[in-house]
Amino acid sequence: MKKTIKIAIIAFSLAIVLGACSALKTVTSLKKIQFKIENVSNFQIGGIPISGKASISDLNMTNALQISQIFTQKKFPAQFVLNLAALNPNDGKTSPVKTDATISSLEWRLILDDTPTVSGVVNGPITIPGSGQSVIIPLTINLDLFEFFGNQGYDKLINLAFALGGMHSDLSRLKLDIQPTIKTPLGPIQYPGRITVINKQFSN
Repeated sequence: MKKTIKIAIIAFSLAIVLGACSALKTVTSLKKIQFKIENVSNFQIGGIPISGKASISDLNMTNALQISQIFTQKKFPAQFVLNLAALNPNDGKTSPVKTDATISSLEWRLILDDTPTVSGVVNGPITIPGSGQSVIIPLTINLDLFEFFGNQGYDKLINLAFALGGMHSDLSRLKLDIQPTIKTPLGPIQYPGRITVINKQFSN
């Protein structure tokens, strides 16, 4: 009887070890999810939409006056959606395994003109299939541009807003500093370092 129990314990322990080894092998064979800034949409200044507009002169007189009045109050509240593209390279073709990847959380900080601004966390789960197709993660951004750039004056501030969210959006002035946490067979694993995400290419 004791011998049977001992054998069962050994078999159970071996199963755990083999399962852990298998999970570790899967984790180490995974390539990291890649990210890039896809676009900016629904940009507003103080609730006034500027998407599709090239400059302040494209707004009607009432909206242009409202924006200038907001600036005199030493405020310049902006709201927009930053669409972050995530690509799972584990498609079984260019990687050892084909598997979906799941982001359990994603910490981010927005950088404008190389100036760190607001930050936040996206809570998952967000599944990125191993299909070669990117998935868009929309980040709703709220920040007061005056807080970070008000000392540059009204003209530069309004030009920055239209450069980010207007008709000719210049995404080179945007960066995201992120640190994802990925769900794995061994539990959630946070990326060991932070990633600087730009719009020109996927990075990990």
